[in-house]
Amino acid sequence: MTAAAHAWTDVYLTCFLVGLGLAGLSFVLGAMHLHLHLPHGLHLHLPGHDRLNFGTAAGFLMWLGAGGYLLTRHAALPWWLTLLLSALLGFGGAAIIFAFAVKLLMRRERHLDRADYEMSGVIAVVTVPIRAGGTGEIVFSQAGARRCAGARSADGLAIGKGTEVLVMHYERGIAYVRRWTDVAPALPQSQGGPDERPR
Repeated sequence: MTAAAHAWTDVYLTCFLVGLGLAGLSFVLGAMHLHLHLPHGLHLHLPGHDRLNFGTAAGFLMWLGAGGYLLTRHAALPWWLTLLLSALLGFGGAAIIFAFAVKLLMRRERHLDRADYEMSGVIAVVTVPIRAGGTGEIVFSQAGARRCAGARSADGLAIGKGTEVLVMHYERGIAYVRRWTDVAPALPQSQGGPDERPR
């Protein structure tokens, strides 16, 4: 093996080891639910997709390094052809990792509709009593999940625990509510109240 080939072997081996280390770090951070992104200048955007993540970049380095190392050691190719083939392997490996990650993550995603998160008109139950002029807490179902929020009485009157209420409006993280029995008679008979009742 020539000195130049030996130098390229070291470069590819270093790429592989760095990629392996970064992949391990990405796995550990993911297991601990921490996030680490590429520096701002290294963001790569693809049409219709979010930027490539840390794990994908690590996969690229691993495949580039492994392919380049094996080609340099076992094939008598010019350095530029070895680099080109290694880069293609790197992009191919990164694309596989990226496609797997997108498929895995997209399975958990759902289309967000603003109406699903509109608080006005939601029926809730008071879980922490609302004192006159004070703040309590409500629980309600929204977008298929059980949620809670701080709440105040819209008319300033106390509302006891377990009372069914209607959210009149929502402002700065506080739901302003009225007793359902007070507002239900004023609603059209066909409306029957919102469907998102707490379970």
